[in-house]
Amino acid sequence: MTAYLQMLRAHFEQQANPTQALPMRKYMRNQFEFLGIKGPIQKALVKQFIAEHGLPAADHLEGIVRELWCWPEREYQYVALALLEKQQKQLTPDTIPLLQHLITTKSWWDTVDSIASHNVGQLLKQYPSCREVAIAPWRRAENLWLRRATLLFQLSYKAETDRALLFSLVEQNSDSKEFFIQKAIGWALREYSKVEPGAVQVFVAETPLAALSRREALKWLKAKGKLEPI
Repeated sequence: MTAYLQMLRAHFEQQANPTQALPMRKYMRNQFEFLGIKGPIQKALVKQFIAEHGLPAADHLEGIVRELWCWPEREYQYVALALLEKQQKQLTPDTIPLLQHLITTKSWWDTVDSIASHNVGQLLKQYPSCREVAIAPWRRAENLWLRRATLLFQLSYKAETDRALLFSLVEQNSDSKEFFIQKAIGWALREYSKVEPGAVQVFVAETPLAALSRREALKWLKAKGKLEPI
């Protein structure tokens, strides 16, 4: 373990709260251990640590992120994502294998959704020519979290969303029985409906979707009274 990681661990362990760790573990279906540090305190600790010790050197970032990902307490995976986020603009397509590792290891919505919509999404917006090559193996993967990532990486793209790609990914996953895939389809379409309400409504009407996906896709349009007769 590097001196940087040793200091980081000591910094966080000082704030461990075993009493709070129990409900946090239960909330995550007992899949992960927790130090018991709530989100706002985690963010404050990261901010303080970086102020005192700086960010990892670019050539050390991947190793530190991978090491943090191995530690049992879930807070350290959140720290890893915070460090990546701080250096997002320095990431290149060479980071894709690391992001794939993070998506497919210790996988759950709390980390996967952040990686997909922030790290992958921002990276592929910065390098659009790499977009289809990067997600091609993910969209065919048996791993549901990789497929969820392909559905969610354009969440913040708004008018820059590749409509054809989004609709193609939805169609490819439309018969999935996985809750997290059905939910992702609805979420992705709902966000895009804020930009292209008519296109989404027509697509939903013409595409066989699970009831959950359909309901989630049209939720914003319905709430805003923007549903049109088709």
